[in-house]
Amino acid sequence: MRRVLALDVGSIHIGLALSDPLGLTAQPLPTWIRHNLEADLAGLLRLVRERGVEEVVVGLPINLKGIETPQTEKVRRFAEALQACLAFPIRYWDERLTTTQALRTLRHAKRRPSRERGLVDQVAAVYILQAYLDSHKDSPGV
Repeated sequence: MRRVLALDVGSIHIGLALSDPLGLTAQPLPTWIRHNLEADLAGLLRLVRERGVEEVVVGLPINLKGIETPQTEKVRRFAEALQACLAFPIRYWDERLTTTQALRTLRHAKRRPSRERGLVDQVAAVYILQAYLDSHKDSPGV
């Protein structure tokens, strides 16, 4: 089974989630605080090597009407820069409503999302990865 890393790329943070060794569940990782492209890529590549990641899923921010936004283009540019450093393809995943789900989950847990923005991105990354893993349950190799 391959380890899969999910990214919820924002302007300030990158939410991270990693699959378990069997590829069944998404586990949160500490949120990456963005610095600059070079430092962000170096940190993610280190994580990929250390955790044995063989696939990266990047959440694409698409609006509720299914239309790409300026933020979608920023995320694509970041993913393309990361792709240039990896020996395997990046997958994209529609991340519509994952932030809403993350906020709802945190409020239910009596957490204050407004004070813990990085935590929102982390939980959103878990939702992105879990949806991706669930969609590939019957596919060999994922």
